[in-house]
Amino acid sequence: MNIEHKKIKIKDLVTEYNNDEKTGRVSAYSGMLDIRPAYQREFIYKDKQRDAVIQTVFNGFPLNVIYWAKTGNNTFEVLDGQQRTISICQYCNNEFSFKFKKFENLTKDEKSLILNYELDVYQCDGTDKEKLDWFKVINIAGEKLTDQELRNAVYAGTWLSDAKKRFSARNCHAERIAKDYLNGSCIRQDYLETAISWLASKKSIRIEEYMSQHQHDNNANDLWLYFCAVIEWVKSTFKGYRKEMKGVEWGFLYNEFGDKSVNIEEIENEIKKLMADEDVTSKKGIYEYVLSGRQKVLSIRAFTQNQKREAYERQNHRCPYCVNEGINKTWRIEEMEADHITPWHEGGRTISENCQMLCKEHNRRKGGI
Repeated sequence: MNIEHKKIKIKDLVTEYNNDEKTGRVSAYSGMLDIRPAYQREFIYKDKQRDAVIQTVFNGFPLNVIYWAKTGNNTFEVLDGQQRTISICQYCNNEFSFKFKKFENLTKDEKSLILNYELDVYQCDGTDKEKLDWFKVINIAGEKLTDQELRNAVYAGTWLSDAKKRFSARNCHAERIAKDYLNGSCIRQDYLETAISWLASKKSIRIEEYMSQHQHDNNANDLWLYFCAVIEWVKSTFKGYRKEMKGVEWGFLYNEFGDKSVNIEEIENEIKKLMADEDVTSKKGIYEYVLSGRQKVLSIRAFTQNQKREAYERQNHRCPYCVNEGINKTWRIEEMEADHITPWHEGGRTISENCQMLCKEHNRRKGGI
């Protein structure tokens, strides 16, 4: 990684400042600086933070270091310091007042003080891996970039620009059709990360591999069509919406069960029964269970310590399976594990009368049957 320290005057920074609301691109420094690259969030300082930046400049005090990443011979993108940079550009563009004065209302000397202020800028140049590692270092303080924002920094391109329009902008298409089914925030790249992780899993590759393969595609139609198919499958497979559907890993379920025929009425009746079952502690897991039959996703309620002790004493500290095999050994309670006498899937409840204590060996064997 090659890092150069530069002193950049504000008058040079704000030259040709432009905020394109249609594309979301913000540029300055005679068009050579991309202030809001693909991985940056659309976040602007609040008035108090913004005013603190301008006050610092007026006082001639040093601002925190700003980092630029080199993208070409004479082009850069802001690596760290987006909000400070935008605050300065907006003030010099007369977009807000500081102490009841816009920039255009300042005296000649005051304007000169602002425009000749020198920013400490470190210009960084290196490989994708070096840039990614550096992003992580400089984001230790403050609000860190998410994993997906870091990936966006490395795999920026035509594909990502199109994907962000669909998954990452406020009121984007993904938010409109699927916000009730997804965790996180589109602005923090959570929707995009989720969609890519689902499709990458289907192809048995990592998110980074998928983004690398498609970085220079003209659009993200492949990801969008897949995502729409997942959401449509969810809506057509499960009758009605329940709050427990939010955050289920729908793409992984679609990859496994999307091409299988199901009885929608039977699924709905099973969901209703499981939602009312107090032994099912993970209601979110119900949706995977009705498709896969994997009981572990339900997190069936465990026996309490009192229930375990009651069964242990009732059995005289012996394992009933050992006794059936003619082994009359007594066990310490910590050497035993609680088990349903009548299995939960056969209607057995997690109550004292249905609890038995087995030695660990027999419980493992029973669980493997």
